[in-house]
Amino acid sequence: MKKNYQLIMDSVICEIEKGGKKPTLLLQCCCAPCSSAVLERLSAHFILKLYYYNPNIYPAAEYEKRKEQFDKLLNFPAFSNNAEMIPAPYEPEKFDEAVKGLESEKEGGARCEKCFILRLFETAKKAKEIGADYFATTLTVSPHKNAELLNRIGLQAQEEYGVKFLVSDFKKKEGYKRSTELSNELGLYRQNYCGCKYSIWYKDKEED
Repeated sequence: MKKNYQLIMDSVICEIEKGGKKPTLLLQCCCAPCSSAVLERLSAHFILKLYYYNPNIYPAAEYEKRKEQFDKLLNFPAFSNNAEMIPAPYEPEKFDEAVKGLESEKEGGARCEKCFILRLFETAKKAKEIGADYFATTLTVSPHKNAELLNRIGLQAQEEYGVKFLVSDFKKKEGYKRSTELSNELGLYRQNYCGCKYSIWYKDKEED
């Protein structure tokens, strides 16, 4: 039976609220637009540390352009006191190595899975390093991302590093719609491709 990750997350948050103390959560953020609705949903329940670990993004100028949008996001009054950025390295060579041999795979296939593994395992590692209670990812807010796969990978990383993974399906409860509303309100740059050089190629191929 397919799991309802939204309900599971709500149950976890309910238990946290009973404890009366906000735990620290390291949130792997794919971009500011997607992060906006996720921050809105989580900021009341966690001390949020944002981790912009995205070695897949190409080129470097695009990586920096997306990163800069977090300044706008975190200046928004609703988030300015509830979240902070944790420095993350830009390591495109690690992405290239992780997806080697899968360059021509269809978008959403095996190459993307390797990319998710790289980003979530690195986030779990960082969460352990900084002493976070939980880690999570904003990737499940996208209607183009497989929440089942992302949660499975996150739980594997939990086993590897011993930090609890907050399962999610942030696209539920109109999460993606809310992210577009907030992006428009804040004037955030919203990219038109996933991030990697191969997603650009795939997008151009679809438009031909």
